Amino acid sequence: MITKKIFYTLFACVLIAGTVSAQTAKQKRADKYYESFSYVKAASLYEDLAKQNMANDQSLKRLADSYNHTGNYLKAEEWYSKLYKENKADAEETYSYAQVLKANGKDNEAELVLQKFHAIKGSDSRAVEYIKKKTEIAKLKSEKPYFLVAGIQGNSVEADFSPTFWNDKVLFVSGRNHSLANVTTHTWNDKPFLNLYVADRDANRNLTEIKKFEGHVNTKYHEGPSVFTKDGKTLYFTRNNYFKHKYNKSTKGVNMLELYRAVNKDGTWTTDKLSVDNDEYSVGHPALSADEKTLYFVSDMPGGMGGTDLWKAPINADGSIGTPLNLGAPVNTEGNEMFPYMSPDGVLYFSSNGHLGFGELDVFAAQPSKTGTFAKVMNLGAQVNSGKDDFGFVLDKDGRFGYLSSNRDGGAGDDDIYAVTAMRPLKVSYMVKGVVYEKGTTTPLINANIEFKDAKGTVIQTVSTNESGAYEFEVEPQLNYSLAGTKEKYFGGENKFNTNELGDKTELTKDIYLEKDPGLSLFALITDAKSAAPLEGVKVSMEDEFTDETVNFTTPATGDFRKPLSGKKIGDEIVYLIKLEKAGYLTKTVAFSKKVDKAGEIKVHEALDMTMSKLEIGGDLAKMIDIKPIYFDLGKYAIRKDAAAELDKIVKIMNEYPTMVVQLGSHTDCRSSMASNMKLSDNRAKSSAEYIKSRIANPERISGKGFGETKLLNGCACEGTVKSTCSEADHQANRRTEFIIVKM
Repeated sequence: MITKKIFYTLFACVLIAGTVSAQTAKQKRADKYYESFSYVKAASLYEDLAKQNMANDQSLKRLADSYNHTGNYLKAEEWYSKLYKENKADAEETYSYAQVLKANGKDNEAELVLQKFHAIKGSDSRAVEYIKKKTEIAKLKSEKPYFLVAGIQGNSVEADFSPTFWNDKVLFVSGRNHSLANVTTHTWNDKPFLNLYVADRDANRNLTEIKKFEGHVNTKYHEGPSVFTKDGKTLYFTRNNYFKHKYNKSTKGVNMLELYRAVNKDGTWTTDKLSVDNDEYSVGHPALSADEKTLYFVSDMPGGMGGTDLWKAPINADGSIGTPLNLGAPVNTEGNEMFPYMSPDGVLYFSSNGHLGFGELDVFAAQPSKTGTFAKVMNLGAQVNSGKDDFGFVLDKDGRFGYLSSNRDGGAGDDDIYAVTAMRPLKVSYMVKGVVYEKGTTTPLINANIEFKDAKGTVIQTVSTNESGAYEFEVEPQLNYSLAGTKEKYFGGENKFNTNELGDKTELTKDIYLEKDPGLSLFALITDAKSAAPLEGVKVSMEDEFTDETVNFTTPATGDFRKPLSGKKIGDEIVYLIKLEKAGYLTKTVAFSKKVDKAGEIKVHEALDMTMSKLEIGGDLAKMIDIKPIYFDLGKYAIRKDAAAELDKIVKIMNEYPTMVVQLGSHTDCRSSMASNMKLSDNRAKSSAEYIKSRIANPERISGKGFGETKLLNGCACEGTVKSTCSEADHQANRRTEFIIVKM
């Protein structure tokens, strides 16, 4: 349960410079062992010092870390607990304490320690994620697993881990040693150095016919996680910094891990180092993109986020490696990310102790975005992950079967390889989240009703906001949606969006603001002038003449609209210019003014004519727009100022409807002779028509004709011997000008 620790603690170890004065010989030896990664020997000496009350704070911290590095989580818990209870644990030791508590099955205690970690280092991404997702692990434990995990045959009592596929075979890392004549061990744990082994796999995915990988790749030092190209002729692998029989160390005396490439040419493997290697930091755990043009790997090189990070670098056409790029958040954390694997569909699988998990290393999947970055990190959940270290995850080319490495309880003795079977597809949840607020305030509205609709307006789901006024819905990428919020005593609110806004994110924030109904609103019913039926689809433009604010509506089937009088009080003067437009109807503009004298609804249609007239052959524009009588001086037909003002209304309409053809008809009453009335009305009609012609495009669209007294409306005749008893008002009704639509 300790060997693979070498492959990630070497990346992340920090040597503490300086010593404490008056050290004992035992403490000096313990420090020497610790600084050379001989953690088993270091732990033994540090524990002796602790039991003799001779261990300083640094020694106690190193004692706890030594047990953690070697996978002895019970002993690590014992000493982290002592540091924690004595308030001597810093942020990293507090986080490590929480991890070993989880590894030992003490989730409730780990929760309390993580709360303390958040209090110490709240800006740390691990602390932020803990607060954001602290209920997620319990949910993952109860959900249907993504993968089933089963034990297989072929594991040894030593470490076996990080399998990778090589054609129909499996290559993996192991501490087993088939030649006992010359066993080389590592001072870290007195275990054999790790080598690469190859095995067949049977129908149950057991590892059979196991033997060391041939081709002079294995050395007397560690060989570790590796990956083959698809043709099986190139192997990228991890090894100690040992090349051409030279064992290299950093300036601090540490032998780091490096990446190597072995190429098979005519049956002979030729090995070379990669340009990303450096004596001063470790590089390893290779993975290849599906097109094999990008190398993914792990390193603690400068420029990372903390601990070990995942990096990528282009593989150039000549085989050289380009400039490394850190994958950044959300993949990397201040903890350790390692053991990457890239699936054929571009999903990055890796292990981490920095993301919120079940304890120690968990396996995560990072879904790719359209820009080539990774949008969301998902914990693979129960079965794959345990309280112990889970890592070295890999799938076959179909993504249905694969392997996993773990030191979970019940194994053959150390890290073991397990078979995994996909049970359901991985799915990234894209979310829209938000809060419903009272408009103009920061007050969240509880129990507001939110309808989540698709592009057609169909309601997909309805929820009520929680105690924080919040809501959330799962969305799909590249689609239009809308959110409609309602609450009693508030006007409805809406928020429309397209999930293209997600970009590389997995969450959109769309707040909704509902305006409190103060009890004041304008209400209008728009009807057909002839039938009095409500008109649907009328475009209403309403301009506040005091603020110049314009609002727009479209009437529903009920033909009405309501405008909340936001910010208005009883006693305020309101003035609105209201424009009504509908295809096939004459556009109408009315001005509405009123002093608000009581709360509630103000019915505009009770004060103004809110009917609309259909534009149809035979219709009289004079009636549609309520033109005042057009007056001429007695016996004259020159256009007066007051008449011009009314004719200008016709000019405006005809310019708005450039295909409208109108006949202007002038009528008189019965008084005076019939011939005189006919001549006078014809002159007045033609004079009025000429006035309009000079002001419209295509002036032939209007003509003038006099009808004299030939079309009396009310029987008020008085020619010859006929004497009229009609009133002046009756005669006035016959004196009129009509503007009849003859063509549209």
